[in-house]
Amino acid sequence: MNASNERLSAAFARLSGRTALVPYITSGDPSIAATPKLMHALVRAGADIIELGVPFSDPMADGPVIQRAAERAIARGTGLRQVLEMVAQFRREDTTTPVVLMGYANPVERMGQQTFVDAAREAGVDGVLVVDYPPEEISEFAAMLHAARIDPIFLLAPTSTEARMKAVGEVARGYVYYVSLKGVTGAGHLDTDDVARRLEVIRRHVSVPVGVGFGIRDPQSAQRLSQCADAVVIGSKIIEIMEAAVKDAQQEGASQQDIDQRAIQAAADWLAGIRAVLD
Repeated sequence: MNASNERLSAAFARLSGRTALVPYITSGDPSIAATPKLMHALVRAGADIIELGVPFSDPMADGPVIQRAAERAIARGTGLRQVLEMVAQFRREDTTTPVVLMGYANPVERMGQQTFVDAAREAGVDGVLVVDYPPEEISEFAAMLHAARIDPIFLLAPTSTEARMKAVGEVARGYVYYVSLKGVTGAGHLDTDDVARRLEVIRRHVSVPVGVGFGIRDPQSAQRLSQCADAVVIGSKIIEIMEAAVKDAQQEGASQQDIDQRAIQAAADWLAGIRAVLD
């Protein structure tokens, strides 16, 4: 079995005790052309890893904000092949920042697992998180990813048993994504003390870094989580900020290029504030 992806392991090694900042964005939102530019802007704002959502028509784990982003992206013609092209475009200028694809099994199955893995490796993908692939059932897919030096990344939740943690610990590489709340992305109140307790249990079974996502909406919650998490993952709030910027620009009759630029700038400015707090 191959070692962990070099870009991901190097990204965590560079942190020297700091917490990794991992923004999640939906590919194709605010536009297909804007996505690679947005990725670069988020890196300049302090992102250590980019989680790139693959839009899907039935995103069962996602709340209304990310669902809306997926619907907009699909309406613009964003599919898995377009997402891989965005990664390849990003890689032409950035060969350092890890990119993790996050999505659902259906698009991967439609493309074919081996075809997808080969295309992902060619594009420069570093990790893959398929929400509805349980770790106990994907040994062949995990082996394909390992052979391509792509890390299989898994979710753990407040409801995860220690048996599930152990199963994830045996196959996960790169990092594990702990969902800090029951429910969907963008949901309510974050109990950081409970998260810290759960991470203690998870680390008994998992040797890779543990990132925490769902419910991080402001610098204060990000800072509190940074005391116990190896990475903080922020998605819904970034998309909300871009939605507001797009709406304002559209009301002013701005061009699509200007709309994209305003959305990118708004997201990057907000993320830079989070980076400053984490540091």
